[in-house]
Amino acid sequence: MDSPEVTFTLAYLVFAVCFVFTPNEFHAAGLTVQNLLSGWLGSEDAAFVPFHLRRTAATLLCHSLLPLGYYVGMGLAASEKRQAPEAWRLFLLLAVTLPSVACILIYYWSRDRWACHPLARTLALYALPQSGWQAVASSVNTEFRRIDKFATGAPGARVIVTDTWVMKVTTYRVHVAQQQDVHLTVTESRQHELSPDSNLPVQLLTIRVASANPAVQAFDIRLNSTEYGELCEKLRAPIRSAAHVVIHQSLGDLFLETFASLVEVNPAYSVPSSQELEACIGCMQTRASVKLVKTCQEAMVGECQQCYCRPMWCLTCMGRWFASRQDPLRPDTWLASRVPCPTCRARFCILDVCTVR
Repeated sequence: MDSPEVTFTLAYLVFAVCFVFTPNEFHAAGLTVQNLLSGWLGSEDAAFVPFHLRRTAATLLCHSLLPLGYYVGMGLAASEKRQAPEAWRLFLLLAVTLPSVACILIYYWSRDRWACHPLARTLALYALPQSGWQAVASSVNTEFRRIDKFATGAPGARVIVTDTWVMKVTTYRVHVAQQQDVHLTVTESRQHELSPDSNLPVQLLTIRVASANPAVQAFDIRLNSTEYGELCEKLRAPIRSAAHVVIHQSLGDLFLETFASLVEVNPAYSVPSSQELEACIGCMQTRASVKLVKTCQEAMVGECQQCYCRPMWCLTCMGRWFASRQDPLRPDTWLASRVPCPTCRARFCILDVCTVR
């Protein structure tokens, strides 16, 4: 049977991780620093910069209190048991030190009306000699209120692009760079067969934002490749792409990439030595490279049927055929659907598409 200490430790660990990284369920329940302290933080739409000056400070303090909360909760859950008092005293020292250091840092940030905060110091780099960082902050606030801004990303890594600024909002910091001074480079692309939110294939791009001003720290932004075109429309500076990065801006491109990766793990089909592979009848550019063989279930089970056509299609054309038979309004059903063979009309699924060898 689990002891009270173990039960409380596991429960508190889950709570602490979710409170710091805030999954959708915690956002829906309002268990976030922004929601719990909304009265003090104010409105992001009304005053973007002041909101995030206070939010980053409050988030740092709240997260630093989590070890102390565990110590107090453990004392209530198992007050009679202290197996290692020396270890507990060290943990208490750590639990008290973290919020103390956080309070000292927040006090330093808030001096001179938050002029020492990292966000304020970054904005000060763009201020004119006769004005201060508050004038730049006012410009950021005004542009953020406009409805034509580009905004995407999870709450802990939001990307915001206005007419003048490129910004990344993270848990403890806000990165800011002026559009006219930045160099943007797509440094990485990652293909995921299924998105956890929509059950769709997704390609995530990593874009490096580097300012011409060496005092402005470079940062990375991540976004879905389907949002890449909208981002480019909002940016004034061109985005360079690394030689190895291929960007799929449409759902069809993403599906073909996923289709090919799934077919690769299917059993291969051995072509008889007496049979020669001809050019794909879809594109006439490459040799036929796939054969439909029912491998998803037994011969007479399920909706899929055995196809007796010889290999006549390449993998890309077969993937395009498969995608063309799908409901464009239900992309979440594409991977699990069944379509007729383009030649004999025998129904098949992705598991029945085999590469030839």
